[in-house]
Amino acid sequence: MKLYVVGIGPGGPEQMTGRALRAIETCDCVAGYPLYLSLIEPLLEGKARIETAMKQEVLRCEAARDAALSGKTVAMVSSGDAGVYGMAGLMHEVCGAYPEIEIEVVPGVTAATAGAAVLGAPLTHDFAVISLSDLLTPWEVIEKRLRCAAEADFVLCLYNPASKKRADYLRRACGIVRAFRADETPCGLVRNIGRAGETGEILTLVDLQDTPADMTTTVFIGSSRTRVVNGRLVTPRGYAV
Repeated sequence: MKLYVVGIGPGGPEQMTGRALRAIETCDCVAGYPLYLSLIEPLLEGKARIETAMKQEVLRCEAARDAALSGKTVAMVSSGDAGVYGMAGLMHEVCGAYPEIEIEVVPGVTAATAGAAVLGAPLTHDFAVISLSDLLTPWEVIEKRLRCAAEADFVLCLYNPASKKRADYLRRACGIVRAFRADETPCGLVRNIGRAGETGEILTLVDLQDTPADMTTTVFIGSSRTRVVNGRLVTPRGYAV
């Protein structure tokens, strides 16, 4: 019994690793959020599908597990990397009582690295990735993580920076970081990474707090060492130049 958990990257077959393509090619059934399945539509011909809406992740994993138990080779797909805010952990939990299922996690390109490439090289030194979504994590915990990471001078990569219900969360996050960083700290954001309409923008921390963002946006806040080089956001590794 084989169950793959596949990171498909930002979207589309051209954004996927060869290993991810092979995993989906060999499976009988593909499970995922409808948007993610639509991004890899050319790969799904002749395969059974399992689709559930957002907030139905447990049901999706259980259905994929049951399909594997029935003898199908199944691929559960996640955008980006399946192990970074993806379905890999949940799938292991859901299959905990079924050791006969062989789970193989196939990594993909996550928004942090894909977005960094659009902006330049902001993650060349130590960085922290933090989601601002409080759907599964209390805001008080997120706030503490932001404060500690900012004080430690990590470059920050923020996932899920804002939504209709969390319109001011990016502003609140910037307010926390500004206690430890200069207002002129170089920052960047990338929208629609790897998809139609991809855009990147470099701006200062003080300007970032008033910049609109949504769930398709990934935000980068530089450390004390981050700077702009020929219009690109760069955090030096420390080599003598």
